[in-house]
Amino acid sequence: MSDDSKGLPMTAKWDPEKLAQEIAQLEELEQKPFFEKVSGYLRRSGPGLLQSGMTLGAGSATASVVAGASFGYKLLWVQPLAMFLGVCMLAALSNVVLTTQERPYAGFAKRVGWILVALWAFGTLFASVIWHFPQYTLAAGSVRDLAGMAGVTTSAEILRGPKETIGLKAFAKPVIAADDTEAGKLAAAEKQKIADAAALKNAEAVAAGMTGVNTELITDRAVWDTAVAAGKEVKVAPETYYTFFGRSLSYLTGLAILCVSIVVVWSYGGSRRGVMIYEWFMRLIIAAVVLSFGLVCICGIGKLDFMAVMRGFLALDAGEVLKSPENIVLVLGMLGAAVGINMTFLYPYSLLAKGWGPHHRTLAKWDLGMSMFVPFSIVTSLIMIAMTVGGVYAGDALRNNLQPLEASAVLVNLIGPAGRVIFDLGLIGMACGAISAHMLVCGFTLPEMLRLKYTKWTFRLCALLPTVGIFGVTYSLPFWFPVVASALCLTMLPIAYLIFLIMNNSRGYIGDAVGSGFRRVAFNTILCVALLMATIGASITVKNKAIKPIAPEVAAWIDNTVYSLFFGTAEAEK
Repeated sequence: MSDDSKGLPMTAKWDPEKLAQEIAQLEELEQKPFFEKVSGYLRRSGPGLLQSGMTLGAGSATASVVAGASFGYKLLWVQPLAMFLGVCMLAALSNVVLTTQERPYAGFAKRVGWILVALWAFGTLFASVIWHFPQYTLAAGSVRDLAGMAGVTTSAEILRGPKETIGLKAFAKPVIAADDTEAGKLAAAEKQKIADAAALKNAEAVAAGMTGVNTELITDRAVWDTAVAAGKEVKVAPETYYTFFGRSLSYLTGLAILCVSIVVVWSYGGSRRGVMIYEWFMRLIIAAVVLSFGLVCICGIGKLDFMAVMRGFLALDAGEVLKSPENIVLVLGMLGAAVGINMTFLYPYSLLAKGWGPHHRTLAKWDLGMSMFVPFSIVTSLIMIAMTVGGVYAGDALRNNLQPLEASAVLVNLIGPAGRVIFDLGLIGMACGAISAHMLVCGFTLPEMLRLKYTKWTFRLCALLPTVGIFGVTYSLPFWFPVVASALCLTMLPIAYLIFLIMNNSRGYIGDAVGSGFRRVAFNTILCVALLMATIGASITVKNKAIKPIAPEVAAWIDNTVYSLFFGTAEAEK
């Protein structure tokens, strides 16, 4: 094994004597009582924090909003189970990397071939750049939402019709709970619609250059949804226009987040102290996100059904949801999508950057559990609970087009403006963590692909690759970008999982670290289940995001075939 394939430049900054002391302390820690052990491992955590920062982003926020808004507490079990499978796969990866202390790109390539490993790395880079845009979209949208609450108009959504007619979206509350029928609340809602419509007509029509155009204010969500559906038939989609203030506020938000991210990510690539600074940055971000969504739930605690929450975590009501084939597809997609392809590349390099080795195997497992599994499960669960106590959930019905900002807008109905503000701040925190993590993974991946020597400035410059995503504050990616990203990145995740499964069972590579007996069989069984879920989840998402937009008739044929085969009914009949 070449020394060039071992370690990272950050590792050289770690004092060998301090590492030796840490190893001795870890050995002592294993003999301590449970709570003292947990406290000791938590203080030494690190790589798992980076994974939390990356996975707690726009994607997990949207998935949790959809699940909570559609089925209330009934799917609380899904996200923790999905992350448990992902954590187990990363635990297998950590076992391999900590045993060999070899950078996985070169080490794995020697054993499974350069093509698969290069695709793994390329998928990581592509995902980090493409999915960087939605993080800025989420953060800027949340800030604009806060501005809207202050009475400032920042954007307008329009739908172009025939003969120079334009439908202007003008309803403030996109979702209203089914039981929200009190006359006072309805009157207040109608008053707000009128005020918002007037603001949009006076400010947004002018900003969009639509003076003199026949503008129809659409104040009813059902009418808007019908118009959007009709537009799809003729390839016309809604467009968003921004006022000068809205556009300026969006870019100021993006620049602020970018500057902070560059500072903390560049510090990570420089020294041992920088690694610690970045890890504390992630701790603060994750704590702020947990606190934000926790406060939203506390605001509505009077409406919280504790028994229903318990039943949701235990999946006791899952049967009510899984009666429908489309709901089963939703759950399977969530189970296979908790871990992204770029996370699988970042994790092993963050282990090496910490200077961890074989003696840190137990610490790595605790780190994944406490710094990745627990925060992810708490945040996603709090979002789903907030959808119910906040009045977004109004009965079991799949609402897969609902976005986080639409959900935050309705929280003001029952929780008040504070709930919406706190929810928006939580979304901003999620976006900030994911943005810095995407930069970090590019700093590791690009030098490996280009076979560049790791230096402080090599890492720092490569980490800037995804910063083009700042344009996501106001700019939507071309139609084909998400299509290609879904097809490539999600297809590569099961391949990466398969590589990890093979390497973790390669006695010729990691020796006795492959394990033995029942524990090895049980762990490999879990890894196989994780691989299966990733494959199913990737297939579902590729069908929905890559095939359906290009060839809807092919996607419909796939749906009908699968539903008929497994559920005895065609998709169109369900």
